[in-house]
Amino acid sequence: MNRPRHERARRRLTAFATVARPEIEWTPFHRAYYRLLEAFASGRVRRMMVSVPPQHGKSLGASVLLPAYLLGSDPGLRIAVASYSFALSGRFAQQTQRLMSESSYRAVFPATRLKGVGPRTEGDRTARRTAQEFDCVGYAGGLKAVGRTGSLTGDRVDVLIADDLYKDALEANSPLVRERVWDWYNAVARTRLHDLSRELVVCTRWHEDDLIGRLRRTERVVDLTAWRQLDELLPDTWVAVSFPALKTGPPTEPDPRRADEPLWPDRHSAEWLLQRRRADPVLFEALYQGRPTVREGLLYDDFATYVSLPSDVLRRSNYTDTADTGRDRLCSICYAVGSDGLFYVTDVVYTSEPMEATEVAVAAMLARNGTTSARIESNNGGRGFGRAVERRLHEEGVRSCAVQLFHQSGNKESRILTHASTVVRQVRLPSDWRIRWPEFATDVIGFRRFFRANAHDDAPDALTGIVETELAPRSHRFLVGGFTRR
Repeated sequence: MNRPRHERARRRLTAFATVARPEIEWTPFHRAYYRLLEAFASGRVRRMMVSVPPQHGKSLGASVLLPAYLLGSDPGLRIAVASYSFALSGRFAQQTQRLMSESSYRAVFPATRLKGVGPRTEGDRTARRTAQEFDCVGYAGGLKAVGRTGSLTGDRVDVLIADDLYKDALEANSPLVRERVWDWYNAVARTRLHDLSRELVVCTRWHEDDLIGRLRRTERVVDLTAWRQLDELLPDTWVAVSFPALKTGPPTEPDPRRADEPLWPDRHSAEWLLQRRRADPVLFEALYQGRPTVREGLLYDDFATYVSLPSDVLRRSNYTDTADTGRDRLCSICYAVGSDGLFYVTDVVYTSEPMEATEVAVAAMLARNGTTSARIESNNGGRGFGRAVERRLHEEGVRSCAVQLFHQSGNKESRILTHASTVVRQVRLPSDWRIRWPEFATDVIGFRRFFRANAHDDAPDALTGIVETELAPRSHRFLVGGFTRR
């Protein structure tokens, strides 16, 4: 009665997963994820790296169902499953054994059998089966679980699955641990591979210099945006796919979500994920978004914060860096200048929304902060943006804010790097700034001295603009009709 279903399960990993674990929720993400694993299982892809947030079913697919399916399809395969500890990889091995001992599995793959399952044969005497290692009875294949410092000496490895080689941020932030992982991968794991071996690295990202980061720097890697790429790969090319918990970037075939749409909304809603991001923006970017930054080489030291504004505020101002290109973000910062010469950030609009939305948001922010002077870069459409903001202020009856448009001709990289120490010394941020403006905080905290390593420079550019504005000789600027002339 179930023969067609079992036949489909023998041919397709997704169908097998449905039979083996009917409780799997087939969201668009899970269908894409298992499609990737299926391409790996079929041999269409020999080297694959996938970044997935925590608690999204990554290990069930890659370290339990995939090995069971591979051994069912070819019981002669030698599979190694590696993780940060022998205990964790051993748990994966035990789950795989339990799955392969179930009647549903034996109905799909009757030729693949573990020692002690079903009728005993002569092969049971020589087959190994422990909690961390087992053979397929009558075949040379099987599975071995290993920690990242474990030995694979004497073992041929046809399929290497590396699942989370770092336990936590403490380990990933240790240069010694990262170097040990890299050494183990090259000196132990890779020495057991051969020309036809396959490698799968699945992980949540903790650090820019983790295994995926190293492989990206040293080997040929293709980021998957269309399924046809799986059939166009050069030999020894890695396929890389990252599934952020909250969608960023344009839609792709493997991940067609809209911006800010959660990966698994029924389990991890956008509201829940935003709470995680507010709690620790940098950790969230690494662990949930797959975009880690490291502390080494960061441009800014920790910023000083304040709880309440000083009583002797001299003026309330604003600096706005408009979005120059489609990748840029508008960054508009309101701040108060104290008699102590410090600049207290009071409000931020930081967004990639189109101009019709940002001009409304910036005008509203200027009004509620009692801003009297707003400097807006007029490069690449900034003039039109500034006039629109001024018009909206007038429509709301706010005429106390002078909108000053100017052309920013200075080199952005030079300006940001030159004024970095002054920004940290002079700017003060609210004590809860990471919670109030998590994306802004992420791009400021994680900004690198190596300029090209940064995805966005809009937040540092606006902070730099504040200190340039306030520390420049005031005699060099005067207002004419609401616009700055030099």
